[in-house]
Amino acid sequence: MLPFLRPIATFLGQVRGRLRRGHVTRDDLFIGEVLKRNGIITEFQLKSALDSQREILIQKGRAVRLGQVIVELGFAEESAIIRTINSEYQIEVTSLSDDIRELLAYKYGSYFERLPRPRIPMWLQMAVATTFIIVLTIFTLSMVVLGQQKERLYEQTVRLGMVSLNYFANNAPIPLLEDDILRLNTLIKEAARVEGLRYALIVGTNNLIKAHTDINLIGVPFKQFAENPVTTEKSDVTYYSYDRPDGERLLDLYRNISFKDKLLGQVHVGISLNFIEDLVRQERISVVLITLGILGVGLLVALLYGFRFSRPISDLLKATQEIAKGNYQFRVPVKRNDELGTLGASFNKMGQELWKNAMTQKSFGKYVGNEVLDMILANPETEWLKGTRNEATILFGDVRGFTSYAESKAPEQVVEALNAYLEMATRVIIKYGGYIDKFIGDAVLGVFGVPVFRQDHVERAVRAALYLQEELLKESLHGNKLLASVGISIHTGEVVAGNVGSQSKMEYTVIGDSVNLASRLNAFAGAGEVIVSRQVCERLSASLEAEHLGQKAIKGKSEPVDIFRALRIKSRIHA
Repeated sequence: MLPFLRPIATFLGQVRGRLRRGHVTRDDLFIGEVLKRNGIITEFQLKSALDSQREILIQKGRAVRLGQVIVELGFAEESAIIRTINSEYQIEVTSLSDDIRELLAYKYGSYFERLPRPRIPMWLQMAVATTFIIVLTIFTLSMVVLGQQKERLYEQTVRLGMVSLNYFANNAPIPLLEDDILRLNTLIKEAARVEGLRYALIVGTNNLIKAHTDINLIGVPFKQFAENPVTTEKSDVTYYSYDRPDGERLLDLYRNISFKDKLLGQVHVGISLNFIEDLVRQERISVVLITLGILGVGLLVALLYGFRFSRPISDLLKATQEIAKGNYQFRVPVKRNDELGTLGASFNKMGQELWKNAMTQKSFGKYVGNEVLDMILANPETEWLKGTRNEATILFGDVRGFTSYAESKAPEQVVEALNAYLEMATRVIIKYGGYIDKFIGDAVLGVFGVPVFRQDHVERAVRAALYLQEELLKESLHGNKLLASVGISIHTGEVVAGNVGSQSKMEYTVIGDSVNLASRLNAFAGAGEVIVSRQVCERLSASLEAEHLGQKAIKGKSEPVDIFRALRIKSRIHA
């Protein structure tokens, strides 16, 4: 080694040693990315901190944790860094002097050390996707087309065999009656000229071969070509396929020969099926060649369009990085008149607005935004919180005897049955223009008329209830007996609708005496029944058929309340 290179080699060895000992690891890069992602530091600050960390290592020969460098440079407070690390990795770091690497290794093991997933460029993804779609499409089409072609060829072969078979059967009766072997073989000999026909033979009633394309088999007892074949009958012809000892696949067709209802014998014709496989094989080769050609063109198009689309996206990525650094004046080159061009123009407009906002905040004071934010947090959704008085119809559906049902069934079965009921109730209420206010155990509270007011909200609620009971009864016949145990009550009146809750959780709901009455009426609703109040009956007097059940004492009411059982409703509406 040259003398002037020895100090450099020694220094590099020391750096490698520190890297091996964990003084400088990928942990700093991971933590730096976490801090940047959570807005603690910017990309520029991260690069500056890493450069400072390297300079300290080179100049002083010691490694300093990235978090300490960030604090020393004034980019962030130590408490903010610790809070972010603990939240991101679910560990308990109390100070930057703690061994964060050891805590991460203890919690995540080798997973934290694994390399990041490789970046796959868009053009390659488009090429792979195009290849997959082309191959899948052509393969599917070829399978369907070749299958249909194979089936048609098989049917054509059967028709060809039937023509030959009928020819022999129609011309063989007289020679068979006269036992004219010469005429029978002359008749069979003509069949040998048909392409694909491997044999033709005529068997007498004594099971001896009277005529055969192979003269050596004349007079030999006839034996079936296959044992227990699966045959198909078409008109007077029966046929089946089998394999010869030499591997060739044949189709044997046969029919009886008769004269004036007297059985004289049987004629057989054997046609080769191998030509079908040969044709299909040739077509497959053609499909493969066509696929390769289309695939080449498709890949070329995919690559061209991949580069065409990835270039403006790369420009947008670079612009995003510049915006993250605070360079709001960076502009994306807009050279396209399509969606990506529109996106680039919108991005440039966004950067301009961000620059204006940054200049406004810097010029007029950054605390103005915080004051407005504090006002919003102090009174979120002010208009909704006030609440409004509205006329609405309340539908309350509850399962009769649910407690005893739940005690006798497995928890999984109870949940499944209950979910089926709530799913049907939700679908029907929404179908008729209502909304689900809440689920209360095995009960559902539906509201019609708010927040979207409809003039016929009372009729919609009654129709929804009657239709729901019909559907529940039908569905209960399939085994879910819980569905047949639902009682529904309906009342209409004035309610207060609005947001109720706290700043951390709110819900839109309805409250008031009408809601309470609808709930209390449900106690009088038997399984499969719809109970309505007098107000509902009066609103629907022209269309609702109901049975008066008398006056009932209701908790919270000084006077008894008239209740009715809804039976049917006459007119129809479109929900």
